[in-house]
Amino acid sequence: MKLLYELSGENPDLSAAELACVAQIETRGTGVAVAETEHPEETLRLAETHTVSELLGVSQGTAEDLRTLMQNLSIEAELPFCCRARKIHPAAVPESLTETERMMGSLIKGTVSLKHPGVVYRAVFTDGLCYLGRVIHEIDRGSSASRNPNKRPYFHPGVMMPLFARAIVNLTRVKPGETLLDPFCGTGGTLLETNLLGIRSIGSDFDSEMLSGSRQNIPDAVLVRADAVRMPYKDASFDAVACDFPYGQSTAVGAETFDALYRGALAEIRRVLKTGKRAVVVTHKDIRSYAESAGFTVEGFYEQYIHKSLTRRILVLRNE
Repeated sequence: MKLLYELSGENPDLSAAELACVAQIETRGTGVAVAETEHPEETLRLAETHTVSELLGVSQGTAEDLRTLMQNLSIEAELPFCCRARKIHPAAVPESLTETERMMGSLIKGTVSLKHPGVVYRAVFTDGLCYLGRVIHEIDRGSSASRNPNKRPYFHPGVMMPLFARAIVNLTRVKPGETLLDPFCGTGGTLLETNLLGIRSIGSDFDSEMLSGSRQNIPDAVLVRADAVRMPYKDASFDAVACDFPYGQSTAVGAETFDALYRGALAEIRRVLKTGKRAVVVTHKDIRSYAESAGFTVEGFYEQYIHKSLTRRILVLRNE
C-alpha cells in the first residue's frame, strides 16, 4: 500500500531514516514522504511521524490543482467525514486553510461531521505540490508526555526523552519477540520503550545507582551490573543494541578514558550482536572511525543539536 507520511520537522533526516525501517520510501519532500508499506500497522511504532494516510493522489501545489484532482477522483465517503489542509513552509497558497477545507468538503459525496468524523481527508501543500490522503491513523506522540523522565519514580538529568529513545530503538529494526541490549541503560528509558513495543530487553550498566533507578522505574526489567568493555554475555546473543554512550565527567565508568570506553564497548557490542543485525549508538562526538575499526559498517550517521555545548551523534551500525 502506498502511504503518505507527515514527518516531524525537528530532524528531517532522522525522521526519514526511522520511516525507512518500516516502509520503502519512494519520494520525499519537506515534511512528507511517500512510501510503499507492506504492513501499515507497523507504522504505529514510529516516533518521528505525525500522520499516516492512504495516498489518493498528488497535484501541483495550488487550490485549483487540488480541485481538479478531487473532481477526477470522484471521492465518495461511506462514513461521516471532515477535511483538513496543511501548508508546510515554503508552500505558498493564497487561499486560507479554512477556504481550502471548505472547497475539499464540497467535492466529496457524503455527510460532513467536523466533531465526530469517521474518516479524515488531508491535503498537504509543500515544495510546490499538494498531497491528498485519507488518514489511516494519527500517531499519538503526545502520549509520550506521560513517560517524561521527570515523572518517573527515579529521575536523573541528561537522559533521553521518550520519543528520541523510541526512535533509536526503531532504527535498530528490532521486531517484537526479539531481544535488545542496552549496555548503558541508565534509568531505563530505552527499556521502557522496548517493553511498550513487545520487544524483550536486557539492560546493564556499570553504575549501581543507575541500575537501582532503573529498577524503580521498571520493576520487571532484566538488569545486570556489567562493564560495557567486558560484558558477561555469550557471542551473538542479541538481535539489536541501542544505547546512549556516557560522556559527562560525573559519569561512573570502568575504563580509564572515554575513548578507551568507546573503543572497548564497540568491540563488545559487535561480539554480542548477531551477524546482520544493527546497533544504534548515541554519542557526543563522531566515533565512526572507532566503529569501523571494530568491524562495523556505518549505515547511517545523524546529528541532533541539543544546546550550544551538546550535539548528539547517532550512528546506525550493521554487524557484517
